[in-house]
Amino acid sequence: MALPDILKSKLRLPVVGSPLFIISNPDLVIAQCKAGIVGSFPALNARPKEKLEEWLIQITEELAAYDAANPDKPSAPFAVNQIVHRSNDRLEHDVELCVKYKVPIVITSLGARPEVFDAVHSYGGIVLHDIITNTHAHKAIEKGADGLIAVAAGAGGHAGTTSPFALIQEIREWFDGPLLLSGSISTGQSILASQVMGADLAYIGSAFIATEEANAEQGYKQMIVESGAEDIVYSNLFTGVHGNYLKPSIENAGMDPNNLPEGDLKTMNFNSGSGKPKSWKEIWGCGQGIGAVKTIGTAGDLVARLSEEYAAAQKAVAAKMPAMEAAE
Repeated sequence: MALPDILKSKLRLPVVGSPLFIISNPDLVIAQCKAGIVGSFPALNARPKEKLEEWLIQITEELAAYDAANPDKPSAPFAVNQIVHRSNDRLEHDVELCVKYKVPIVITSLGARPEVFDAVHSYGGIVLHDIITNTHAHKAIEKGADGLIAVAAGAGGHAGTTSPFALIQEIREWFDGPLLLSGSISTGQSILASQVMGADLAYIGSAFIATEEANAEQGYKQMIVESGAEDIVYSNLFTGVHGNYLKPSIENAGMDPNNLPEGDLKTMNFNSGSGKPKSWKEIWGCGQGIGAVKTIGTAGDLVARLSEEYAAAQKAVAAKMPAMEAAE
């Protein structure tokens, strides 16, 4: 299956900026799209729910103005993430707004809902569904999703444990549609590697936390710059679902990240004296690929670095091809 035009024609890089809870906002999305990658945000970041329409108006109008002023270098499309779990009592309201503003790409999480897929398809949009197992991938496509986001080991926030090599290989045995890969991707080389493995695009989140436009505390951004893969801990203690978090943020909450307790956080005592730490606000999610993030800059700066590295990686692979072919 050919990749939909919306996922390739206007992209400077084969990248989707993943929707970051609390952190992704219109400023970050617009900056990502202007830089040439898909920008996205969770609908639930817009609070109260009435703010979602304000965000959609801001994004669509600013990108339209940018496109009019830059016809030779138009912006990339944007995406909205919908949590489709039954506990989301805003879902109907938020999907209706996506239909009203014809959001080009909708990313669905925590369940596959045919009625949501149908609503997006009604105006020509596409749906990408994130999964952590091959079984979940089958269910999403069977229910009408257009493409998949394979959230592999090492991804930030709630992540799976399967190696990207295994997950991509198993999905590509039966699915030839749009496939994105998430998990420790923060260099141009890793973007190219994801394509070599069989993915169409890379799905990058953690690196964008350390950008000027991101709605994250300065300490959070600086912690990412100063940390590496060994500073990530995988635990289900904070939300009930396994995810990757920055060890220093856990230490700041008065806990030992190398010896996390079992039990109900509500009944625990914390050395910080402030009670239960708040997931995402105080316990900071992050993926294992942050060792490549050395500075806090703009989203455009980050995309420019990734583009240069991606081009260099392509040249390096091309240079090796004659030797590889001679060895066969």
